[in-house]
Amino acid sequence: MASFKAELPSDLIKSFEKLESSCSQMIGEMTQAGAEKVYHNVKNNMRKSFSNSSDLEKCLKITKTYKTPSDDGVNTKVGIYGYLRGDKKKPAPLIANAREHGTSKGEKRKPFFKKSFVKSEIEQAMNKVQDKYLPKG
Repeated sequence: MASFKAELPSDLIKSFEKLESSCSQMIGEMTQAGAEKVYHNVKNNMRKSFSNSSDLEKCLKITKTYKTPSDDGVNTKVGIYGYLRGDKKKPAPLIANAREHGTSKGEKRKPFFKKSFVKSEIEQAMNKVQDKYLPKG
C-alpha cells in the first residue's frame, strides 16, 4: 500500500497560528480603517452640499467596533448623531436626511452621504491593515 507523508514549513505553521490568534483584532481594525475612510469622504462631501457645515460636522461620528450577537459580524458605523446648536435645537440626522433626499417643500436633493461609500477606496484602506497582519511573500 502506498503512503504519503507531508510536512508544512514551520514558518508557515507559525504564521497560521499568529493569524488565528489575532483574527478578530485584524477584522476590527479593518472595519475601523474602512469607516475612517468613509468618515473623511462624508466630511468632504458635506462641505460641498452645505454652505456652512461646521455644526453638522460636529455631529458626524464613528462608533466603536462591535460584534453583532445575531451573526457574529464585526461592524463599525459612521453616522450623524445629536442636535445642532442654536436657539432652536434641530435634530442633526433630520437635517442631513433632508439634504440627502430632498424635502416635500421643494428643497432639491444634494447627496453627500451615499456617494461617500467608494468601494475601491474602502477596500484599499482595509487591505493596508490586512497586509500588516498577513505580509505578502
